[in-house]
Amino acid sequence: MEPLRVGDSYGGYRARLVEELRDLGIRDMAVLAAVAQTPRHLFVPEALRNRAYENAALPIGKHQTISHPSTHARNLEAVGLQGRERVLEVGTGSGYQTALLSRLADQVISIERIAALADLARSALQEAGCVNVTVLVGDGTLGRRSLAPFDAIIVSAAGASPPKPLIEQLADGGRLVMPICRDSGQELVKFTRTGDGLVEQSMGHVQFVPLLGKHGFEDENS
Repeated sequence: MEPLRVGDSYGGYRARLVEELRDLGIRDMAVLAAVAQTPRHLFVPEALRNRAYENAALPIGKHQTISHPSTHARNLEAVGLQGRERVLEVGTGSGYQTALLSRLADQVISIERIAALADLARSALQEAGCVNVTVLVGDGTLGRRSLAPFDAIIVSAAGASPPKPLIEQLADGGRLVMPICRDSGQELVKFTRTGDGLVEQSMGHVQFVPLLGKHGFEDENS
């Protein structure tokens, strides 16, 4: 991919954010480098750009938020990308995590159910110089079978279990990271596909919006 075109005026803020992520336990150097080089201010509303490099969730419209940078970093560290993967992201949202993925993988397919957010994300990703990303509008719980298999899948919403279509579209040895609803609350879980099925690894407690779609929860507004 082309280098991201990052404004130097925000470089110090990004460096400070990277140090904060280090203090919070993020150790993957590729993830930290992606955060250091990705212009988060392009993915938040202009009125909130002065807060773009806080480790905070911010509203992006349509009752959605851009997650804490530490949440994105934790997801990306969990999935363990090496740079050669085809990745599926369920829930484009602002597009910021998509931009981070574009620096960590060979190809990124991102699915957003809200068309207006997908349009904004595409514009921000273009401005950020991300050329190995495709943003689609649709039901992310269905994945995109025509583009499978995927080496890694990241789901940015919580469900009772991984959607069956996503498991079917995961390559052998592939990893799927998503929040799972448990009796004790939500838990970030990494699922690794092996010849014997799925191996689960808990990554700790999290808090995400519900996963909506055919293989998720019903949208009460639909």
